Amino acid sequence: MKKFPYTPLQIAVHLYAWSGLVLLLFDYFTSNLSPNPIQDLEQRTGRHAITLLVLSLLCTPINTIFKWSEPLKRRRALGVYAFLYAAIHMIIFVDLDFGLAWSSVIKEVIEKPRLIVGVIAFILLIPLALTSFDIWKKRLGKNWKRLHQLVYLIAPLVFLHYIWSKKGDLLSLQGEVLKPMIYGLIIGIFLIFRIPPIRKALASFSTRSLALLNKKDPQPKVDTP
Repeated sequence: MKKFPYTPLQIAVHLYAWSGLVLLLFDYFTSNLSPNPIQDLEQRTGRHAITLLVLSLLCTPINTIFKWSEPLKRRRALGVYAFLYAAIHMIIFVDLDFGLAWSSVIKEVIEKPRLIVGVIAFILLIPLALTSFDIWKKRLGKNWKRLHQLVYLIAPLVFLHYIWSKKGDLLSLQGEVLKPMIYGLIIGIFLIFRIPPIRKALASFSTRSLALLNKKDPQPKVDTP
């Protein structure tokens, strides 16, 4: 019997990634968007982009803690999907919101720090998306890994862009800041895990814990007649 070529995790990644766009199109054609449809499209594509980016960051800790290697194989797809939604997010902003009036776009970006941070994060994502293919990994060698470590700068910038886009009081967690703060907390934890001593200690603890869990109990002796 021929083996099914896709794993459950692989299917789940692609289904979740495309679900954002499918739901958007469904809500658009059924007139189920908010009274401000352009803003709704911007917010939902941006939120899906940051979710996929966070999931891509989750792959390494999962591998470190649980010694499960498959998430590392799905990390690239999650990153590319995150860029796809970030690009759609930008297109909606530039085209639908401002009608490709570049002077107005530039003026708007310069006047608002949240947009400056968002544009910087998007620009930094571009070389990561373009070099996500195996051929670039071979051509760039060790520089490929250095380049893709930019994601650890991009993630905090995306968080800043997200939380500055929401109305509310950050100190009292009033308004719409709770969800961005959850994203920020998750990103912060992932970045802490990237600190070499912490990552080494976590991997060592995980190895010992899994070894204890996998340790087989001695088989009871069976009396023979």
